[in-house]
Amino acid sequence: MLPTPVVAAVVAPLVLWRMYSRIKRLTTRQLSKTWRHRTTLVFFPLLLLGLAAAAIQAGAITLAALAAGLPLGIVLGRIAIGKTRFEQVGGAFYFTPHAPIGMAIALLFMGRMAYRAYEFFHLGVGQHHEFVTSPLTLFIFGLLAGYYMTFAWGLLAWRRRTATAPTVLNPQ
Repeated sequence: MLPTPVVAAVVAPLVLWRMYSRIKRLTTRQLSKTWRHRTTLVFFPLLLLGLAAAAIQAGAITLAALAAGLPLGIVLGRIAIGKTRFEQVGGAFYFTPHAPIGMAIALLFMGRMAYRAYEFFHLGVGQHHEFVTSPLTLFIFGLLAGYYMTFAWGLLAWRRRTATAPTVLNPQ
């Protein structure tokens, strides 16, 4: 087995690169891909069900924390989709997300995961059993999941409205 500093030295740059790319994506114009939005709407509910099952076994407080984060994330997702800039260029659809809300949620989640990883490596594998059943961790994940599912739903709704809207060939 590799020593903890070696694992950290290998994993840390990969995590930092993913954090950078995630935050960059939250602030720039993106091509809307329906497969990506649909994948979000399948992946997050499945992950929520798995975490809810773990939370039920851990106790009512952890399940309540997950349940409390979800509607807050939905509200923030609705606000963010309302502030998102949408564009259609030819047959391509683009959107520029509202950066402050998305960045705050992503940084909150990444910060919590970094803290949990620090605890995990500091206490050791055998000493730290509740990595995903912490009420605060599940609250933050519920917030993240609610936000991303609502945002993906809003993007798909925009695509559907835009695709069915009549196009004006001669605006005069």
